[in-house]
Amino acid sequence: MARKKQIIIPIAILAIGALAFVGFSSMKKPPEEKAPVDKTPIVAVENISVAPMTLEVSSYGIVKPKYETTIVAQVSGEIVELSDAFVRGGLIKKDQLLARIDPNDYHAALIDAQANMASARAALEKEVAQGKVAEQEWKQITDTSPTELSLRKPQLAQELARVKSAQAAILRAKRNLQRTEIRAPYDAMINSRKIGLGSFVGVGSEIGMLLGTDIAEVRLPVADNQLQFLLDQGAQAKVKLIGTYSGEEIQWQAEIARSEGVIDSDSRMSYLVAEIKDPYHLQENTKINEHPLRFGSYVQAKILGVDVAQASIVPRYLVVNNSVAILDNESKLHFAKINILREQGGNVIVSDGLMDGDKLIVSALDYPVAGMKLTLASDEAEELEDKSTQENVDTQVVSIENKGA
Repeated sequence: MARKKQIIIPIAILAIGALAFVGFSSMKKPPEEKAPVDKTPIVAVENISVAPMTLEVSSYGIVKPKYETTIVAQVSGEIVELSDAFVRGGLIKKDQLLARIDPNDYHAALIDAQANMASARAALEKEVAQGKVAEQEWKQITDTSPTELSLRKPQLAQELARVKSAQAAILRAKRNLQRTEIRAPYDAMINSRKIGLGSFVGVGSEIGMLLGTDIAEVRLPVADNQLQFLLDQGAQAKVKLIGTYSGEEIQWQAEIARSEGVIDSDSRMSYLVAEIKDPYHLQENTKINEHPLRFGSYVQAKILGVDVAQASIVPRYLVVNNSVAILDNESKLHFAKINILREQGGNVIVSDGLMDGDKLIVSALDYPVAGMKLTLASDEAEELEDKSTQENVDTQVVSIENKGA
């Protein structure tokens, strides 16, 4: 009996263990099946815009007046009068009096010249009369011919020369008297004044400097290879000048007036000269709210060039061997061959090879192969959002069922 127990007990233990293993195995959940992983590369794209374009050539420069004049004294004397507008920054009109040199000596010189003129005219009239008397006397003599001297023609010529000399002296005295008044040759701004009231000036002494306010100029350096993008090498081209006024960015309109026609030996640049009419808006037809373009201002310039019928702008880093990556309608990679018209900063201007609405791939691909399948980043985001929304809905349904139970 004891032997049977020794046999039955181990067998019972093994049977119980087997039953327990089977029970626990039936309680274990089967491993979840993992969803297949989509290894399609995800890319970001930008839509290509193809439209007419006007090319621009960038430049820069300093605004300067077209005319600068250093005024010097043409007669000597004491400054006896100064205009209130004759100060640095003052605006003056053409023929406006700036300063006056003491005219008394020049008035006296004019009176003296006029007196000499009267004396010379009297002498001339006297000599004309004497010549007529001599001619009548020689007419009474028939056996000989009169000489030039006997008819007093040399004396007449001498007196006539004295009259002309007196006329020249009067003109010179009048001119010197006019030069005692220093007037502006054109509408201008006073850049500097070198004299004061009571100071003495000599012939050639500097009075001041004027800056013409009718027209301003900007010399614009342009690289030689950029001239090809301008019509007629930039002649009469419109220019947008961009600068600051009172901390605000302002734009002015200008026009290319001429080319200097040479390449600068230092910068190796060609220079185009842009003109701006009435930069200080002093004329009557100027808009009141226009900002003046001050002399000495630094400005950026955009010179309008040739018109391109169809063009698009592409970041330069996306161009490899004159090709760009495009996502076609089947979501596959396609390399489009492009014609680069010009490089402009970090971009290139493409004139051919792209169509309006093309999807330009702007994200990097590790191993790009033409025809490979791609996924848009926006589509991936929408799919994840839809999946998240569905999971939230399923969770809410389970919660409602549990509450109902």
